[in-house]
Amino acid sequence: MSDFLIDEELLAAIDMGSNSFHLAIARVDHGEVKKVASMSEKVQLAAGLDENNYLNEAAQQRGLACLSRFVGRLSAVPTNRLRIVATNALRQAENGSEFIQKAAEILPKPIEIIAGREEARLIYLGVSHTMVNGARRLVIDIGGGSTEFIIGEEFEPIMTESLQMGCVAYSKAYFPEGEISEKVFDKAVVAARKELSAIASAYLNTGWNTVVGSSGTIKACRHILVNMGLSDEQQNVTFHGLKKLKDRLLKFKHISEIDFEGLRDDRRAVLPAGLAILYAIFDVLGIESLAYSDGALREGVMYDLLGRFRHEDIRDRSVQAMMGRYSADLKQAERVVSTAQKLFDDANVTLNLDAEDGDLLRRAAYLHEIGLAISHGGYHRHGAYLLQHSDIAGFSQIDQNHLSHLVAHHRRKLRHDSLLDVQKVGGNRLVYLCLLLRLAVLLNHSRSDAALPEFDLQVKNEHSWQLTISGDVKQWPLLIADLQDEQIQFKHWDIDLQIKSNQHMD
Repeated sequence: MSDFLIDEELLAAIDMGSNSFHLAIARVDHGEVKKVASMSEKVQLAAGLDENNYLNEAAQQRGLACLSRFVGRLSAVPTNRLRIVATNALRQAENGSEFIQKAAEILPKPIEIIAGREEARLIYLGVSHTMVNGARRLVIDIGGGSTEFIIGEEFEPIMTESLQMGCVAYSKAYFPEGEISEKVFDKAVVAARKELSAIASAYLNTGWNTVVGSSGTIKACRHILVNMGLSDEQQNVTFHGLKKLKDRLLKFKHISEIDFEGLRDDRRAVLPAGLAILYAIFDVLGIESLAYSDGALREGVMYDLLGRFRHEDIRDRSVQAMMGRYSADLKQAERVVSTAQKLFDDANVTLNLDAEDGDLLRRAAYLHEIGLAISHGGYHRHGAYLLQHSDIAGFSQIDQNHLSHLVAHHRRKLRHDSLLDVQKVGGNRLVYLCLLLRLAVLLNHSRSDAALPEFDLQVKNEHSWQLTISGDVKQWPLLIADLQDEQIQFKHWDIDLQIKSNQHMD
């Protein structure tokens, strides 16, 4: 991967939302992401989730057809400058992996399912780059399946939350036949108020100076209010205007009758649910006025990607934060990182590992002991659990799953059935990274600043590795014994690990 992006080079993001899929293509212009092309299709993936959260075939086919059309626009964008993220619908789908496997046959890169708080962080990043920076702001994004709330200053979020309420999900729950009544609308508002009660106190105590909304629901409501003369002089959404809009909406008895000027046909079906959620947000959080921003998740994804090229990778800050939170031994982590990098450099070409694999190994090496904060016994399992289930800024669920497996398998016995688990999650590349991390940790068992013996790792082929130790191995009896024990573990994962020395080994 390049270490930098020059002006005029392209970036792209695909945002697979619960209501709509979006494609944005942009060029980098003096450090700013300038959009040059975009596509958006209302897929309504969340509408395809049944009561058991299984995504039906029709919704899957809508999504795959849309992705096929998007791919046709990506020929000029290198794959390392593309990110594809999925949000609440695929977070919820019990058979999401089935859809992802089908999509993998179409897409040039894997889909990243991002957690709710990570979605919120990226939304804030997108919004904050499209507005004048100033006072503390509250950003609200109403999606198809979830709604994100972020308080931040300039480009940094302070609080991030994701609540399980969205315009598609609430349309299914409260307006399934398209009928509109005050009773049903109020039920949707009450449900949204209940969701908001989980965060209201903390958010009100933190406070904000301005409120900004993004997403199609807020855009549609604002557009209607402007056309009706019910916005303020800055064309912001006001609570007074929302109350008037609610009264006008309730004059219709069915969504097919809704005829607000400028409202797109594909937005009509989810307007009552979206308005009910927005109405509850204004009410519970005491909002009087809300500005609109075109910045959204896809813009945030591209700015986050740009940061990775500029060595401003949020993932590395998150790793350092986790080490601090769990009081990991920084000196030992850096020893293991250094050794892991040497092993990776020896093996990456033969094993077909790339720079992203190296980054994953490095981050796992920094985090491999965080489970010690819970207990020494089985700390690799505790660390794996923390990595699997924590909200870690910058990481997709797949990234966290990979890190979790690396930490889970960095010590103790390897079972052959766990090999199959790792292969299922990350293929043979993740298997190789697990074994490289094991060797790096083992070579640093002494936890000493004393120099390690010189070593070289030669990968003869995928199933035959040779570690050569330089010098008199009699100086390292415990290390040699540990390596000989490790040969047995490697065998369980179908790797023949040979231990050699340029001097005689007894």
